[in-house]
Amino acid sequence: MNRLKDATSPYLLQHAGNPVDWWEWSDAAFAEARRRDVPVLLSVGYAACHWCHVMAHESFEDGETARLMNELFVSVKVDREERPDIDAVYMEATQAMTGQGGWPMTVFMTPDGHPFYCGTYFPRPQFQTLLRAVGKAWTDQRDEVDGQGQQIVAALTSRAPALSGGSEPPGVDLLAGAVKALAGSYDAARGGFGGAPKFPPSMALEFLLRHHARTQDPEALTMAGHTLGAMARGGMYDQLGGGFARYSVDASWVVPHFEKMLYDNALLARVYAHWWRLTGDPFARRIALETCDWMLRDLRTPQGGLASALDADSEGVEGRYYVWTPEELRNVLGEEDGAYAASLFEVTDAGTFEHGSSVLQLLRDPEDLERYERVRGALLASRAERVPPARDDKVVAAWNGLAVAALAECGALFDRPDLVAAAEEVAALIADLHAHGGRLVRTSRDGSAGANTGVLEDYADVSEGLLALHSVTGDAEHVHLAGALLDTVLERFGDGAGGFYDTADDAERLFRRPQDPTDNATPSGQFAAAGALLSYAALTGSIPHREAAGTALAPATLLAAEHARFAGWGLAGAEAYASGPLEIAIVGEPGDERTRALHRTALMAVSPGAVVSVGAPGAAGVPLLDGRGPVDGAPAAYVCRGFTCRLPVTTPAGLTRELAE
Repeated sequence: MNRLKDATSPYLLQHAGNPVDWWEWSDAAFAEARRRDVPVLLSVGYAACHWCHVMAHESFEDGETARLMNELFVSVKVDREERPDIDAVYMEATQAMTGQGGWPMTVFMTPDGHPFYCGTYFPRPQFQTLLRAVGKAWTDQRDEVDGQGQQIVAALTSRAPALSGGSEPPGVDLLAGAVKALAGSYDAARGGFGGAPKFPPSMALEFLLRHHARTQDPEALTMAGHTLGAMARGGMYDQLGGGFARYSVDASWVVPHFEKMLYDNALLARVYAHWWRLTGDPFARRIALETCDWMLRDLRTPQGGLASALDADSEGVEGRYYVWTPEELRNVLGEEDGAYAASLFEVTDAGTFEHGSSVLQLLRDPEDLERYERVRGALLASRAERVPPARDDKVVAAWNGLAVAALAECGALFDRPDLVAAAEEVAALIADLHAHGGRLVRTSRDGSAGANTGVLEDYADVSEGLLALHSVTGDAEHVHLAGALLDTVLERFGDGAGGFYDTADDAERLFRRPQDPTDNATPSGQFAAAGALLSYAALTGSIPHREAAGTALAPATLLAAEHARFAGWGLAGAEAYASGPLEIAIVGEPGDERTRALHRTALMAVSPGAVVSVGAPGAAGVPLLDGRGPVDGAPAAYVCRGFTCRLPVTTPAGLTRELAE
């Protein structure tokens, strides 16, 4: 066992038995490199990463490769999900040097942390050759190696702040232009944007739904609805157990990269719920609920949080857990139902995946729902007997914050109080274990908080989740904690020009302080912070928080015309900014059915970014409720913008009219 045996990261623990003398990222590791006068070899990945497993089996478990690594380098393993700051700065270097990125990421650097050679996955023969060549260059051409590292660091640190300039969010004309920009890369035949591989464009879809809600633009709804339908009918969606895989390797959503991530499913469950809220489509409702149920069934931890991911591999083979052949279907279901399932789920003798197996798809709605559910249940039960993929059971604050929002809203919209209760349980875990004095730790595992400090997305996404949960439950404590976290964002993460760095001012200093306002697999920290700041301002009337939100959305102005796919969360925030957002106060006794009816109507509001607060008359709550009371003893709803309210109404029909206006 190497030094990783005491790590808390499941990814690092996967490497604890390697013959490589791994170190965790630490000052001690770099001090050891200086003592031995050797370079540092940094390897970055994550537990559910298929190619990380491949490189581990080929190289890190191989004795000769390990001997070279141990002799020539100090080798450091990093879980990118625990340390997104390390991943960000060295991925920037990797992309600058090679023109591409990905995981596993392999970086050779000086003991000062200056990268001088970068790459991603290397097959074992090539990797061994590279190790020898880098070791020789370090010995024979030290000045050149040092100089290259210094040049790379100088070039990266001298770059202008990302997308600086401007202080206003996109206006309505730019938002309309962003829809046209998305249409330019839209795949009208298969849904989604661009070609293979296709990732779920969750943030862009949220923007399109909000834009349609504000403007009734049919093009925005068509692109969003077609894409949402195609993703959920294809192989990227688990047709038996629910939940989405990370991405589709093809342009038609047929074959996924099978890892399942919490953040994708949290984002998508919420988007499907919002699609249902706009259209009433029962398919959208089913997918939202199945995705929530999958998160709770397969990712819930004993402490009430949600684990990070499920692996792509089972028994060392990618996708084995999920794929089927016609013979396997017949063995489980018999000849008649086996043939029915093969036809329904597009399972063919030729197969759509490897070795004649097929990924299940559901391209048409089954006519016989009773038979469909019976067959589906039998296949799911049979699949449960297979060896399941490994689970990365660390709890990441940001992704759990996204899940709180999704579970709370789906629970409220679809009358599933168990989902709301689960959201409250996740929020309680974050409050009790991750949050202290307005600060966050990024991860926990088995009920113990990790050592890594929270980054901007942690503060932003947890705040977003807490504010969404408040809209559903009325619990003012969620607003208070979100306010404390957002105050830390304003105090510790600001760049002095209205934007935000991804790390706090007292976080570990790397060779460059990461700052990237563009969306990636998750909403950018800056755009997520802007959205949470805007919601908090709407609930509290805080002008400084609203102004900070507007300035933080400014980079979306520069991205809207040509790079809208990478600014979806910022554009969605700008839609809320342009819409007010609406502030809906419901004043009435919690047990009163009239209060519940008004609250339900308020939560059905499609106005972008609308916030809701509900509370008993005179109860201590949030400022939106202050000074507003019942009408003639009846519960009342107030629809406001900027804390300026229209006349109160006392019926759901009256509230619906107010919201429509």
